[in-house]
Amino acid sequence: MNDEWISFAKEAEEGGDSAVPGWCIVVVDDDEEVHEATRFALRHVHVHGRPLELVHLFSATEARRVLPTLDIPAVILLDVVMETENAGLDLVDFIRNDCELAATRIVLRTGQPGYAPELSVFARYDINDYFTKAELSRTRLITAITSAVKSHEQIRTIDESRRGLELIVRSSPSLLQPQGLANFAEGVLTQAKALLRGPIDGIVCAQRGSPLDPNDNRLYVVGAAGALAGAVWHPLSDLHAEPVVAAIARALRERRNVHGDDYSVLYLSTREREAAIYVATPTRLNDVDHQLLEVFASNLSACFSNLQHFEEVHRLAFRDPLTGLMNRSGLLRELDGVAGRQDLRLVLVDIDHFTDFNDGLGQEAGDLLLSAVGQRLRERFGGHASLARIGADVFAVVGDAERLAPFELQAAFEPPFACGEHLTPARVTLGLCDLGDCTDGVTALRHANIALKAAKRSLNDSALLYQAGLAEHTRHRLGMLGQLRRDLEGDRLEVWYQPQVGLADGRTHSVEALLRWPDGRGGWVQPPNVFIPLAEYSGLIVPMGEFVLDRACGMLAGLGDSGTAPARMAVNVAMPQFRDPGFVAMVERLLRRHGLDGDRLELEITESIAMDEALALRRSLEHLRAMGVRVAIDDFGTGYSSLAQLRELPVDALKIDRRFVSERSEGPDEAFVECIVGLARRLGLSTVAEGIETEEQARLMQALGCELGQGYWHARPMPEAMLRQWLAQRGKG
Repeated sequence: MNDEWISFAKEAEEGGDSAVPGWCIVVVDDDEEVHEATRFALRHVHVHGRPLELVHLFSATEARRVLPTLDIPAVILLDVVMETENAGLDLVDFIRNDCELAATRIVLRTGQPGYAPELSVFARYDINDYFTKAELSRTRLITAITSAVKSHEQIRTIDESRRGLELIVRSSPSLLQPQGLANFAEGVLTQAKALLRGPIDGIVCAQRGSPLDPNDNRLYVVGAAGALAGAVWHPLSDLHAEPVVAAIARALRERRNVHGDDYSVLYLSTREREAAIYVATPTRLNDVDHQLLEVFASNLSACFSNLQHFEEVHRLAFRDPLTGLMNRSGLLRELDGVAGRQDLRLVLVDIDHFTDFNDGLGQEAGDLLLSAVGQRLRERFGGHASLARIGADVFAVVGDAERLAPFELQAAFEPPFACGEHLTPARVTLGLCDLGDCTDGVTALRHANIALKAAKRSLNDSALLYQAGLAEHTRHRLGMLGQLRRDLEGDRLEVWYQPQVGLADGRTHSVEALLRWPDGRGGWVQPPNVFIPLAEYSGLIVPMGEFVLDRACGMLAGLGDSGTAPARMAVNVAMPQFRDPGFVAMVERLLRRHGLDGDRLELEITESIAMDEALALRRSLEHLRAMGVRVAIDDFGTGYSSLAQLRELPVDALKIDRRFVSERSEGPDEAFVECIVGLARRLGLSTVAEGIETEEQARLMQALGCELGQGYWHARPMPEAMLRQWLAQRGKG
C-alpha cells in the first residue's frame, strides 16, 4: 500500500479542513464499546488527503432506516450477529439489492468466530473482507479501511459506462468460486479476457513459499493457465520463460503492479503473504486499461486474502491443531458420508486416567502424550482408517469393522509412549459402533459414546459394542437423573440419621447424616448406592451435598444444649464437592447460619479419595481444620493407603469398614482391626467400627480398642422425628 494513500492528522488539526469532503464510513454494531474503539482507532486518519467521517448505527433495523438517506458510503463496517444470528448478513442483501450500493465496500466483523459466514456468502454479496474483533488491531483496521476506500474510490471515479466496469465489480465474488489456488489463475484468465476484450496467451499466479513445505521460501507457481498451464506446483525458477520470471520477480521486489509492452503483472498482498499474477497481452495496454487493471488488482488482493483465509478457517474448523487429526466437526462430516455402510465401524478410544496424568506431570506432558497417541494411531491404522481427536483424551477411528477389533486397538497401546525423556504406559477404554444401523454422523457418534460410557462404568469390560439395550439403559439413567434433580429441587429428598455410640460408655457421641430418596408411598425410588454415584457422575452431588449439610446442621442446632444432643454431626462428602471452589466457604456459611462451632461437624471422605486425591484435598482440609471441623476417613481398610500420605493428611478419625466387623472369620480380620486401631492410636486418631450388628461384635470391637460403634445393634438409620425420640429415651446413657 502506497504511503501517499494514508496520513495521520496532528492533534491540533483534529476535525481537519471542513472544506475537504470526507469518506463516509458507516459503523453498524450493537456494541457501544466497539463503536468507541473504532472511533478511537480511526481518529486523525486521512486517506488520500481526505478525512474519515464516521456514521454510527447500533442495529440492523436502524441501518435499514438510515442507509437510504446517506450519500454513497465508501465503506460499511458491519457486525455479523446483532438482533439475530443473521442480522448482519441479511443487511448485506439490503445494502446490495435494495439500496443498490454496488461500489460501497463491506468489511464484516464478528466477536463470535463460530458465526463466520460461508464462502458462498462472500461470493453472493461482494464482501471485501472479514475479521474477528479479537484479531482486528488498530493497524489492521486502518489497513483494511484504507484498502477498501481505495477500491471504492477507484470504482467510483471510473466512468460506469466504461466497458468492463460491471465485470470489475463482479470479479471478486466470482473468483471466490474456485476451490483453491490451483483454480484461481483460471478464474483470473477468464475475467481478464472479458475485461480487456482481447486474446490472452498465458497467465501465472506465483507466491512466495512452497504450498507443500513451509520451510521453503522460494517463489512457487500456485496457478497457471494458457500456454503456461503445466507449471503449477513448480518453483518459478523452473519456468522456461525468463521474461515472465523477471517480470514477476520485479513486481514482488518493488511491491507494485508492473506493466510492459506485452504483459502486466498484478501485485497482490495479504496479511500473511504476497503473490503476483502475470498476464500476457497481445499489445501494450493504454492508460484506461491500466486503470482497469489497477482496480482489478485491488479486488484480486481481497480475493486472494479471502481464499487463504477460508482455507485456514477450513483447516481450523475440521482439524485438531495439536495432533493434526480431524476434530469432532471433521469426524461428523466424515461419518455423514459413510453412515449406513455395513462393513464400517466407528471406535471411540478413551485414555484411562488421563486427567491424573495431566494434573500430575503438567499440561506439556499431557500434550506430548496426546501427540504420541495420535502418531501411534497413524502408524497402526492411518493406511486404512480415518482418525480424529474429538475430546481432551478421546480419539476416534473409522474403518473396516473386521480390522477394528477391540484386541487390535488395545494391542496398539501395549508399548509405552515416548513423552519427552520418559516412557509412559497408557491403557484405554473403547466404545464401538457398527455404522450399518446409523443414518448420519450424529447418530453414530451418539451410539459409540453410549458404548464408551457403559464400558467405563463396567468393572469387567474395557470395550463394548453398541447395542439397543445400552441406549435403553442410558435413557433409564437419564430419566432417573431428571427425577432426582426434580425431587431435590422440590425438597422431596430426606435426611436420615444413624447414631455413633461409645463402646465403653454407651453414650451417643455423634450421629451420621444419610440421604434417602423416598417414593412418597413408604418406599424408596433407589438406594443410595445407586443414586449417589449417579449424582457424582452428573455433578448433581454438589447441590445435593449442600442440601444434606444444611439439613444436618439445622437438626443438630435444633437439639440445642439439651442433655440428649450429640457432640457432633457426621456428613459424607464426595470428591466433586471438594473440587467445587465454593465448598469451604459454603461449610463456613452453613455453620454460621445455624450457630454451630466448627468442632460440632465431622466430614467423612472415603479412603480411596483420601489417597488418590491427597494433593487436591489437602488445602481444603487444612482450611476446614482451621475452622475446627473434624475430618474422618470412611471405609478404611478397603483401599490402599500410603502411611506417608495418611500421616500428612489433616484427619481426626478412621472408620473401619463393615466387612472387617460383620464377617465372622477367625484370626485375619480380628488382627486387621487390631492393626488399624493400633495405627490410629499411634497417629492420634479416634476409631469408629461400622456395621456392628450383634452384641458379640460390639464387645469384640471394644476389646480391640475401638472407641465408637455404628450399626444395627445400636440403632438403624431413622428420620429426624424418630431420632429425637430415640435420643430422649436414651438420654446420654
